[in-house]
Amino acid sequence: MSLESIAALPFPRTRRWGVRILVLAALCASSGAAFAQRKPMDPPSTLDTSKRTRLIMKDGTYQVVLTYKVDGGIVRYRSAERAGEVEEIPLALVDLDATRKWEKEHAGDAAQTARTAPVLSPELQREEAARAARNPEVAPNLRLPDEDSVLVLDTFHGTPELVPLEQKGGDLNKQTAHNMLKAALNPLASSHQILQIKDERADVQLHVADPAIYVRVGPEDPNDTTGGPAFTVDTHGASGRPTPGSGSENSHYVIVRVDVRQGLRVVSSFRINLLGGVKQQVDVIETDAELLPGGHWLRLKPRQPLEFGEYALMEVVSEREVNLGVWDFGVHPTARENADAVKPEERRPARLNSRE
Repeated sequence: MSLESIAALPFPRTRRWGVRILVLAALCASSGAAFAQRKPMDPPSTLDTSKRTRLIMKDGTYQVVLTYKVDGGIVRYRSAERAGEVEEIPLALVDLDATRKWEKEHAGDAAQTARTAPVLSPELQREEAARAARNPEVAPNLRLPDEDSVLVLDTFHGTPELVPLEQKGGDLNKQTAHNMLKAALNPLASSHQILQIKDERADVQLHVADPAIYVRVGPEDPNDTTGGPAFTVDTHGASGRPTPGSGSENSHYVIVRVDVRQGLRVVSSFRINLLGGVKQQVDVIETDAELLPGGHWLRLKPRQPLEFGEYALMEVVSEREVNLGVWDFGVHPTARENADAVKPEERRPARLNSRE
């Protein structure tokens, strides 16, 4: 209402100017209140949405806010529950002492929250932990995949790589699953040939002398559809059994140096009862095994560096039984890069987009 319209009001002559003054004072007060409401707070573009605090009321309740400011008899704040919307509340309803005390006691919690990634829900957190256990990180940005059962960590030109090892031997052609072809060894017999592998050189050639080998162990996840079905290998007299795509964490693994002959490689027997004993066996390198967190993978490390040559990883099932399905590889630092190597892949950080 303008001053001209106020002057035109049909008030009695004796009261006209008094009423005009009262109406004018009310308009000025409302204009001043509107100006106070429009007084800016922190610009939204510079607001840190990761920080939260509590604006505690005198009745014991509180508002979760991003920031607040006391302006005369009003407390103006940005609500964390309503996307930073500016709201007001009378100062008489706010317990400022309790609010500042809560801020002081939880200053460390706020800093820790800002440093950690947001957890969307406990279910997603559990799924992420399970995924990390199934696919642990063995080098920066390099995780074990779901598709293979045995892999070796190699380094080519300074870059760590995971190379799948194929299982061979007997009627096992090239298999990436973990199969069982058990055979008994006589600990009192002299060394003799137990297995032949075609070709004089393995397809996988490592460039380091101290590789780490990862073997998937334990029962397969029934909800995991990436693995193949269990099946029995024809052992031609040996005791075969159905075996899923993973090995047993109770097995012992050794690396055997193979004898390279014309057109093939020969794996010879060894005395199992002497493994880990006093007498060291030639061409048999024992490994130290460590079960990774989650119980899905076994990490094997040779107890001594591997010299140039051809090798086979062999599973010792019991004191007198070995698995004739071996994983062959060679060690030649000048060999070309392995074709099926899994390389590091940098993960993009997750981003949370605000709603419109």
